Amino acid sequence: MDTSPHLLVVDDDGEICGLLERFLTKHGFRVTSARDGREMKRALEDWQIDLIILDLMLPGDDGLTLCRDLRATSHLPVIMLTNMGEETDRIIGLEMGADDYLAKPFNPRELIARIKAVLRRTSCAPARVSPGNINRLSFANWTLDLGLRHLISPAGLFVDLSAGEFELLVAFVQHPRRVLTRNQLLDLTRGRSEMPFDRSIDMQVSRLRQKIENDPKAPQIIKTVRGGGYVFTEVATEHEPADS
Repeated sequence: MDTSPHLLVVDDDGEICGLLERFLTKHGFRVTSARDGREMKRALEDWQIDLIILDLMLPGDDGLTLCRDLRATSHLPVIMLTNMGEETDRIIGLEMGADDYLAKPFNPRELIARIKAVLRRTSCAPARVSPGNINRLSFANWTLDLGLRHLISPAGLFVDLSAGEFELLVAFVQHPRRVLTRNQLLDLTRGRSEMPFDRSIDMQVSRLRQKIENDPKAPQIIKTVRGGGYVFTEVATEHEPADS
């Protein structure tokens, strides 16, 4: 059985789908293509997909809507494709739960690097973040379940995290009250595979603040250190899940 990663390319441009399918297959991936949200959902039912490459502009439901709907039920990694200059749309895409984004036109080799980075951090996460028998980390009345990859609010509600958000929060929780630079956070979350001027760490910090801070504009849990990076101000308590 072929165990190479299975990618789903969702783009209504048949030429782009064909080019990506040939290029990605050449580099060792299995590839399935879909032209819209309906075909995407059918492919997800028919195949065990490891990562979705999702175009922002699609007929019917656009990429943002599809990503949001997917995040309601799945942690499947998503790389969003956007047109150059659509900075606001890229930020919204990350807020909707995309794990990374790439602006068109792009170098196919950069897409390969992004795919490998996302697959690496999502596939390696459970082994890396579950030391010993510690299954949960609690901070400021929030609970981070490392095994199930869930964040539970003080009210007991599940808060959805993308793979990137989960890895970033784990990095913060495991390095409390210590200034972490963007480069250190890249090391901790994705193995230095990002481009040198990538600002995705800042975007993911902003998304985390929207989810865990009482006032994201005046954060108390994840604070910015001017000229330095970020610091997680809480010290987490480690414990195992209570028996049900």
